[in-house]
Amino acid sequence: MNILDRLKTEILTGDGAVGTMLYAKGIGLDSNFEHLNLVRPALVLELAREYAAAGAQVIETNTFGANYTKLSAIGLGHKVGEINRAGARIAREAAGKTVLVAGSVGPLVRMKGEEQVLTADVMEDHFRMQCAALAEGGVDLLLLETFASLEQLVAATRAARETGLPVCSSMAFMEGGRSGDGTTVESFCTAVEAAGADMLGANCGAGPLELVKVVRRLAALTAKPISAYANSGFPEYHEGRYIYRATPDYFAAMAEEMAAAGANLIGGCCGTTPEHIASLARTLAGRAPAPRTPAASRASAGPQEGARPGGASFLDPWGTRKVITVELDPPKGMDCRRIVENSRRLKEAGVDAINLAENPLARPRMGNIALGSIIRREVGIEVIIHVTGRDRNLIGMQSDMMGASLLGLRTILAVTGDPAAMGDHAGATSVFDLHSFTLIKLLSDMNRGVNAIGNPIGGGTGFTIGAAFNPNTKNMAVQAERLRKKVANGARFAQTQPVYDPALFLEALEQTRDCGIPLLPGVMPLVSERNAEYLHNEVPGITVPDAIRARMKGLEKEAGAREGLAIAKEFIDATFTAAGGYYLIPPFGKCELALELIDHIHAREREQR
Repeated sequence: MNILDRLKTEILTGDGAVGTMLYAKGIGLDSNFEHLNLVRPALVLELAREYAAAGAQVIETNTFGANYTKLSAIGLGHKVGEINRAGARIAREAAGKTVLVAGSVGPLVRMKGEEQVLTADVMEDHFRMQCAALAEGGVDLLLLETFASLEQLVAATRAARETGLPVCSSMAFMEGGRSGDGTTVESFCTAVEAAGADMLGANCGAGPLELVKVVRRLAALTAKPISAYANSGFPEYHEGRYIYRATPDYFAAMAEEMAAAGANLIGGCCGTTPEHIASLARTLAGRAPAPRTPAASRASAGPQEGARPGGASFLDPWGTRKVITVELDPPKGMDCRRIVENSRRLKEAGVDAINLAENPLARPRMGNIALGSIIRREVGIEVIIHVTGRDRNLIGMQSDMMGASLLGLRTILAVTGDPAAMGDHAGATSVFDLHSFTLIKLLSDMNRGVNAIGNPIGGGTGFTIGAAFNPNTKNMAVQAERLRKKVANGARFAQTQPVYDPALFLEALEQTRDCGIPLLPGVMPLVSERNAEYLHNEVPGITVPDAIRARMKGLEKEAGAREGLAIAKEFIDATFTAAGGYYLIPPFGKCELALELIDHIHAREREQR
């Protein structure tokens, strides 16, 4: 009798945490637990037998992170099949004839150096490889668990279905019943059932109390069996390690509530031990599934568009005159008088907005949110705050973005950011919880009045969201497609990297015309031969054509600046009819260079009237 038949008449007990117990047995947190299937199989077998002896009727394989994206990060990508087959065989040996074996499949991770989001086909390929190996190893079902992304879980469900084994699709829900990507219980249920899941479930996320609420909602939505694997409460940091405080008796009592709410398969996740499972097994022994009362509808009220504070945008004149933005470097120290004064001069010259980069080239400068607030207040000009995924984690990013909105900063340019290794601080590390695509999506969600997990924040942030675009490429179509994805996520304008070849910008305009957003070319005047060679050879994303570098050869100081300005003006002249505006980037804070280019743009406009 397979698990689906058994769950019609009885509630089954699952096992508990694997990582918690391997750590307790002396395996360091920096170790790869799944690789133990090959190098220390006896230890993995010992743990599986402990759970079976405690009364678990379903034990999991030690393969939660045994997918290509995780294993390739430590040089084991070629052993996906071997590690999963070994994990299945170990669990099968511990299970004997009466205990069922669930092949554990966890989410994919972003691979090192990869910014682009994985496509559904690529995700399915990765999951297909793991699921097939688990099936070959002899598991009875596939348990897809701890997913925070509905897109990934749907891809995993489709791949798992190809094995012909029963599939349980489980998502991690936080307080309030939303996953890490903001998915509601209702949306989850609809999507994974459509993808072919035989069982639905929830695991990890918040503690047992919250999981009871999720099970209750699921039971009203589906007739399929429900799995529930709760954490042992919330962890407490004590003397260098995380301790879970929920006792086996409390955990078993909450499991009883899960059973009453409609759960069919109940086990434990983070912090649970064989003692928790033994208590759970005693409580659930001989218990039949609770009857279900279906709800009338799966309709779920999604997040509502938050209020967008009023006020003019720097883009308002687009199409009626040239929009001009200028980037100024925040100071490396505490004195901001010069940049405030230069902002004032630029406003008087007719600039529409000031760009403030965030620690460019991974070198620390004054925080651009605080500085932007001062410039906005004292000068009265719009400020475009560049925000990177390098310096803040997901929590800090949301806090700072709400703070920026509170300060009246309404324009954000979302970029991935230069890695910390490029900078001059040897001990610095990059965060990259978010890259440009996901950061734009987060800002768009916050505009709608919800945070990263879909919880309301009391109103929209009102941001005009910008994106970066690099025309200095051999394949413009790839860059154009990246911009389309950014626009789909919520970008409403784009500024390019410094570009010196007018033909490249004109091609970029043509290939991104369907995006329907303003695209401002970056214009950075060169000042010397050394400056041109440095930009071309050492700065990512910038290409200075051979002909331009030849014109700068041997030039420096005033002669170099004059020639650099001449080149920049020629670029403006060549693109003037097509461009709706310009993003000026004066090097080394030389505001005078920007002012001269602004005068040139205005003179060209007067000529056309």
